[in-house]
Amino acid sequence: MPEPITLVAVGGGIAALSTHLARRYFEMAKEVVDIILGTVALVLSLPILMICAVIIKVSSKGSVFYTQIRLGKDGKPFWMYKMRTMRINAESDAKAIWAQDNDPRVIRWCRWMRHSHIDEFPQLVNVVKGEMSLVGPRPERPEILDELEKVYPDVRKRLSVRPGITGLAQIRNGYDTSVKAFKRKLEADLEYIEHRKWSKELRIMAVTMAKFHDKESH
Repeated sequence: MPEPITLVAVGGGIAALSTHLARRYFEMAKEVVDIILGTVALVLSLPILMICAVIIKVSSKGSVFYTQIRLGKDGKPFWMYKMRTMRINAESDAKAIWAQDNDPRVIRWCRWMRHSHIDEFPQLVNVVKGEMSLVGPRPERPEILDELEKVYPDVRKRLSVRPGITGLAQIRNGYDTSVKAFKRKLEADLEYIEHRKWSKELRIMAVTMAKFHDKESH
């Protein structure tokens, strides 16, 4: 008869393997679901994106879309897409600037796009490309992440999963506007990563769809 310590060791190994396989299956299934739902959502959103494009063109000189380097899973950089709702050279000093409530850099006729988060819809392209997920921690800019890491040593744990268009932090706290305000966001993101499951994914997406007015994002 096996020794009790042997049974405990074997049981612990089986439990660890089961957890690993469950997480791996979840990741694979989630990526497939993201691509399918992301493609459908992108096609359905094309009419509203075309209207936004016309408004941006009429309201301001410059490109309709705005691209920015963000950090994805395992810290891999990628170009994130957004509708351009800020004036040209909003960061003329080449330094990252945190978003503000009633941000003066936002084009007047495009402010509603930020409040409704329609300016984030082009990120569905990032989802289809596998760079982002529908649900996950919001991707950060490299320079801002470096700044945050000085205060929050655990911040890079957020890079263990693909970033998302929406997430637990967004539906719970809105968007952070400073290093100090980031604490609640980090807590929510780490909670999400530790306890990911389909019921939570669906709840986050459902609450996001019902949230048409929120703090501005960055």
